Amino acid sequence: MNTIIEYLTGMNAMNDQAVATDFLITAKSGIQNYAVAITETASPEIKAVLLQHLHEAIQTHEQITNYMIQKGYYHPYQISDQIQLDLQTAQTALKIPSS
Repeated sequence: MNTIIEYLTGMNAMNDQAVATDFLITAKSGIQNYAVAITETASPEIKAVLLQHLHEAIQTHEQITNYMIQKGYYHPYQISDQIQLDLQTAQTALKIPSS
C-alpha cells in the first residue's frame, strides 16, 4: 500500500499492531509447543535444550507484551478498553477492500 495512503487511513498503525499481535500469538503457540515437547521427551539432554528454548520463548512473549502495552495495542488489565480496541480493529479490518 502507498505510504501516504497508509498514513491517511491509519493503516500504518494497523500494520504495526497486526505484526505485533501475530508475533505475540506465535510466541504463545511456541510456549505451548515447548511445554508439550518437554513432557513428551525422555532424554535429559533434549529436555534441557527444550527448557532453555521455553524460557527464551517466555522472555520473548514478555517483551512483545510490554511493547504492545506501551504502544496501546494491548490492554490486559483493562478488559473494557481491550474490548473497545478489538471492536475498532475489527471495524478497520472490515473497511479494507478485498483484492
